[in-house]
Amino acid sequence: QVQLVESGGGSVQAGGSLRLSCTASRYIPNSSLMAWFRQAPGKEREGVASIYLGSHLTYYTDSVKGRFTISQDKNPLTIHLQMDSLKLEDTAMYYCGAAGYSTTWSDERIYRYWGQGTQVTVSS
Repeated sequence: QVQLVESGGGSVQAGGSLRLSCTASRYIPNSSLMAWFRQAPGKEREGVASIYLGSHLTYYTDSVKGRFTISQDKNPLTIHLQMDSLKLEDTAMYYCGAAGYSTTWSDERIYRYWGQGTQVTVSS
């Protein structure tokens, strides 16, 4: 069993930045997939960004490309999501997920482990 703990959410004005972190309770093998998803009120959960552990290959949903950066910390148990140029529409609960190897990173059904989420609120 792997527990994931997110941190770093908060409130920020549009155009600002936040850095989210997700730490796993135990080692996750290389080539495994970790990702950030988000869910806004009344909307379905959507994949934001993913990273293959070890290789650091990353993927992003179109709406965050060029603004968000997902990375794996030197501590291999931790990943980050650097969010810059935040927009009102980025407001959501952000969740960290972990899965084995998969080529369908944005399908939430492949993720076996989830964190409790951290709220990001962007205001004008």
